[in-house]
Amino acid sequence: MSRMERVTADSFIHKTVNVGGQRIRTMVRPGSSKLLPLLVFNGIGASIDLVMPFIESLDPDLEVIAFDAPGVGESPAPFFPYRFDGLARTVAKMLDVLGYDEVSVIGVSWGGALAQQFAHDYPDRCKRLILAATAMGMFMVPASPSVILKMASPRRYLDPEYAARIAPEIYGGMYRTNPELCKALMDRPKSPNTTGYYYQLFAAMYWTSIHWLHRLTQPTLILAGSDDPIIPLVNMRILASLIPNSRLSVIDDGHLFLVTQAKTVTPQITAFLKE
Repeated sequence: MSRMERVTADSFIHKTVNVGGQRIRTMVRPGSSKLLPLLVFNGIGASIDLVMPFIESLDPDLEVIAFDAPGVGESPAPFFPYRFDGLARTVAKMLDVLGYDEVSVIGVSWGGALAQQFAHDYPDRCKRLILAATAMGMFMVPASPSVILKMASPRRYLDPEYAARIAPEIYGGMYRTNPELCKALMDRPKSPNTTGYYYQLFAAMYWTSIHWLHRLTQPTLILAGSDDPIIPLVNMRILASLIPNSRLSVIDDGHLFLVTQAKTVTPQITAFLKE
């Protein structure tokens, strides 16, 4: 199928596509830039709505593709759990349906693991890689048990008061001094399907990229928060040491720096994509 018909540069095209029986909600922001489109892999339980402030802060000429993972937002949960390699195949087929051959990729948190898998499995399609607040899977330096326990449940997406209460502990950075930021954040995303959330957790279980990171060939920008309770900074330093053509940029904030520091981070991303 050819690429979706373009509309005005500031418009967003929403479309649900069928990929091997799995319906996936997609969003494309058309752009006029000669740069490759940027494909966004979002965090666990997070829908397109959550990443919209980040997308809106990117260069308006840059074409952007986002989607709801199975079981998140408006993408229904599949009948069976999946692994990252299977989801990477689904994403490749989704790009076929949307009409894209090559993309740059940014992966955030859980989506950063999927981005690593996609870059490894489809190097001919993933030309540049950006990893934000993520790690190498089961061999990462873990968060504190209290943070892990809170991340094991989708409750923060379902209960705004609870989300605001735990935001300082799990997100760190600006949320330590202004937990009201979390209430504004929770007003945007749609609640995840509980089954879909646990499927995402299952995908990450026993997964690791540590044994093949040295084979990644893409130029890679690694973005890390200096105060990230979910992904301690040392993990991002390990990624930078293992991925050959990579560099690390540390942002003075917490896990959600792409939202709270969008105006600081997006110029770095644009400059990296233009290199």
